[in-house]
Amino acid sequence: MRQITIIILLICSTLAGFSQNEAKLIRKGNSQFKKGDFKEAEINYRKSLELNNNSIKGEFNLGDALYSQKNYDESAQVFDRIREKITDNGQKSGVYHNLGNSLLESNKYKESIEAYKHALRSNPNDMDTKYNLEYAKQKLKEEEDKKQDQQDNKDQDKNQDKDQPKEDQKQDQDQKDDQDQQDQKQDQKDENNQQPQSKQISKKDAERMLEALKDQEKKTLEKLKKTQAKNSKAKKIEKDW
Repeated sequence: MRQITIIILLICSTLAGFSQNEAKLIRKGNSQFKKGDFKEAEINYRKSLELNNNSIKGEFNLGDALYSQKNYDESAQVFDRIREKITDNGQKSGVYHNLGNSLLESNKYKESIEAYKHALRSNPNDMDTKYNLEYAKQKLKEEEDKKQDQQDNKDQDKNQDKDQPKEDQKQDQDQKDDQDQQDQKQDQKDENNQQPQSKQISKKDAERMLEALKDQEKKTLEKLKKTQAKNSKAKKIEKDW
């Protein structure tokens, strides 16, 4: 599990340039901060800044109190506001370190990396800052990989959408070909079924045809008999010399 360290400046009331009330409020805020009462600590730090709005140490501790309440954006604003005002390398390293932490918690990984680098320029041996810097780089890489995966998926979906009409067209053509083939088979089947078949006649028609044949045969037979009789009679009258 990662450990994000913060650096707290505990202010003594004996520092030059501080009024007694200002120092008292900062001291009270530090005491509350140690107890974990970050909201009350914030209130007292703000009160001290009302007495001396140029107090870098008061602002520094205010930024820590805000960070401890997970007000990361506001704490980053506080640290960013005072980073150019500090000339001491030790204090500057602490400001940039905590600025980096606030940005890191806000998922602003690129900005946090730059802040940690500034902190290490002031204090190259700060192991906490080195650890946080590597952690921020890892989080940035994970974010970039995720974005790349999302872009790849988006491009893939776009290509699938582009190719889909072609696939649908091919599928429609295949279905049409199948349907045409089925229709052709059905037409062939229907054509076979429509081939001429032996005409079926009813029993009555058959009887009528049979009677007609008999009548025709009877007439033909009678005609034949008459012809034979005529021929036979003629022969009888012939004179046998």
